[in-house]
Amino acid sequence: MGIIRKNPATELEWETRFNLAAAYQLASKFGWTDLIYSHISARVPGQDDCYFINPFGLHFHEVTASNLIKVSFDGTILDNSPYGINPAGLVIHSAIHKARPDAACVMHLHTVAGMAISALKDGLLPITQQACFFYNKIAYHDFEGVLLRIEEQERIIADLQDKNVMILRNHGFLTAGKSISEAFCLMYLLEKAAKAQIAAQSTGRELIIPSNEVCQLAAEQSDKRADNVVEIEWAALLRLLSKEDYNI
Repeated sequence: MGIIRKNPATELEWETRFNLAAAYQLASKFGWTDLIYSHISARVPGQDDCYFINPFGLHFHEVTASNLIKVSFDGTILDNSPYGINPAGLVIHSAIHKARPDAACVMHLHTVAGMAISALKDGLLPITQQACFFYNKIAYHDFEGVLLRIEEQERIIADLQDKNVMILRNHGFLTAGKSISEAFCLMYLLEKAAKAQIAAQSTGRELIIPSNEVCQLAAEQSDKRADNVVEIEWAALLRLLSKEDYNI
């Protein structure tokens, strides 16, 4: 992909930067953007108190491995960067990375489908195979205004607990994963399920909802997906970027 290493970093750190930049590029390709808002972060390998996040002011398609910002949990920028970070990004991502050491990547988006589902009282309904994968696995957090107050971090963590998917009511979607690929693929499935639900509900016809037993079975089956399946999916996504010569 013609990678130019502009910042000194360990190989592991650079690999994380590369994959995180790819996640931004893919999110841009799929139309998951909101001007310069929303964010994806990744924990810095081998460091317990900092993560990478996008420079505030850049569109997702402008985010590269080199211009990602390393920031500490308290918001201190550790890179020599001309950019700052989104304050809302600090509130969300520092809270989750600090409370959940297993969360190597956190992804938060404001897609149309995500916002629509977040505004529905019943949230995501188990009416498709993809939606059933999330059966009893979704956390919900009530809207408290723009996420700028540090004190809201405690409530986010209390609502998220050990789940990897959260619907921020009247706001959008959030996923977390033990890898960038896992968080991204969870968001892909979540977004697809959301679009299908909105499309089905827009017909005004009665919905078919599988039994609790079937929904639970589908959720358990999704849990058994081997990690290498996610990595196969991620490799295919990276090939998509390579084919179209994205600048990562």
